[in-house]
Amino acid sequence: MNTVELNLMAGWSGIGMGFVSGGLMGLRFVGEQWLGGYTSLRRRLVRLGHIAFTALGFVNIAFALSVDAVAVAEPWQQIASFSFIVGAATMPFACFLAAWKQGLVPGLFTVPVASLFIGVGSLLIGWGL
Repeated sequence: MNTVELNLMAGWSGIGMGFVSGGLMGLRFVGEQWLGGYTSLRRRLVRLGHIAFTALGFVNIAFALSVDAVAVAEPWQQIASFSFIVGAATMPFACFLAAWKQGLVPGLFTVPVASLFIGVGSLLIGWGL
């Protein structure tokens, strides 16, 4: 499977997971005190995890379409592909884990944030920018 197919699959899988997590949250969100109330950190982190699934799914699709539209030099294409997939896979779970155990927050976001920065940087370098 090439990088375009892999990122398209990761993207659509992320969007699907966003639908599932949104549906599960929708079963509980009417409870005013669910996860500590609407403005609680726990509830905001869970909502962020749900949005991360969908948004980073779109990032993977945008990457796949960009690679098809403009040549990206190797090995930068491979690095960017892997980095975007890792970021999309780890960010929602970092959000959910941080909501569950708030003391984990500082270290949890290192992997997804770093991988997304590496993905963007590799893509730009591979384009010659």
